[in-house]
Formats: sequence, C-alpha cells, structure tokens
Amino acid sequence: MSNLDNLVEVTIAEDEDFLKIKETLARIGIASRKENKLYQSCHILHKQGKYYIVHFKELFALDGKPTDFSDEDKGRRNTIVNLLKEWDLVSVVNLEKIESPRAPMGQIKIIPHKEKSEWVLEAKYNIGRKRNR
Repeated sequence: MSNLDNLVEVTIAEDEDFLKIKETLARIGIASRKENKLYQSCHILHKQGKYYIVHFKELFALDGKPTDFSDEDKGRRNTIVNLLKEWDLVSVVNLEKIESPRAPMGQIKIIPHKEKSEWVLEAKYNIGRKRNR
C-alpha cells in the first residue's frame, strides 16, 4: 500500500485552501470524551504537485512502517473526504475510491471551530517533521 495510486487524490480551488483544509482536518477524528481529547484521523498530503486526503495509517505505510489500515479506517477516511467535498473544500478526482466502505457519522467527531480551545487536538502522525532513525 505504499503506492500513491491507492490514495484518495483531491483538487483544491486555491492554494490558500490547503491551510483551511489542514485546520479543518485537525478538528475531525475520534474523541476521548473523558479527556476532551481528539485524535485526528486524516491529513492533507501535498506530494509531486498533487493533493491527497490520507488516513494517518496510510502515512505510516508510505514511510515503510508497519500499519494495520483496516476497512474501518478506510471507511472513516472515505466519510471524512466526503464531508470535505460536501463543504466545498475539495473535489475528489476519483469518486469510486470513496464510495465504499463508509463510516457512520457516530464514529466521527467534528469539533466546531469555536470549541477548539476546549479540546486537546492530537495528531498521531506529523507531516514534515524530521524523525530520528
């Protein structure tokens, strides 16, 4: 799965939208209500002049790390990509890639921007950070 062809490619209207999408994705994921912590599910990746919405486990695979990217993870990613599409933040290059599976909305927490300060936003993958080997 370390191949870019397996990822969900999207297009964005303007380059400035990249940061808006990045910030929006930071507020979408799986919540731990007792700690008011949100684990970010997906990231926007800019690679070789193209944009992709990727689950953090897909990023591990791209790095050659072991990962257990499941149908449930894929469903969550597909649902999140569809939300970004519905909100007119992205256009999906190949809609077939996000048709199935899908995750129920009850499995995905979206933190409204105005409540962002009340939550700890946790990313399990940091794009562009140098890692010690």
